[in-house]
Amino acid sequence: MERQPARTLWYDRPKYVFMEFCVEDSTDVSVLIEDHRVVFSCRNGDGVELYNEIEFYAKVNSKDSQDKRSGRSITCFVRKWKEKVAWPRLTKEDIKPVWLSVDFDNWRDWEGDDEVELAQVEHYAELLNKVSTKRPPPAMDDLDDDSDS
Repeated sequence: MERQPARTLWYDRPKYVFMEFCVEDSTDVSVLIEDHRVVFSCRNGDGVELYNEIEFYAKVNSKDSQDKRSGRSITCFVRKWKEKVAWPRLTKEDIKPVWLSVDFDNWRDWEGDDEVELAQVEHYAELLNKVSTKRPPPAMDDLDDDSDS
């Protein structure tokens, strides 16, 4: 079986570049963040092997980068080597792969917006922690069939 790339979204912030590998029900997840590239692989819910290797536009701090897995995707927080330098693209090459897209829901002009950036990163990290914490479903024993009364 041939492997294929995972659909990937990315956006830029002053200190970080964020990448989201969109794979539902992933297994065998491997994320290797190096100073000049990221290598991602996994299997999706159908057992298809997905593989992405991205040479970064600029050097990153791999030791201060991390990834988080949820049921729908794997998100990477990649720390830029040179902060407050905007990346016009994610890849070193000026060729956009078909599987790579800008995450316009999270993209914005950020220059001079450090406090907002920090608050958003902390908020996003908090949300990811909540997603990764397994909790039992809420009890619904207070619901009854005659809800009109």
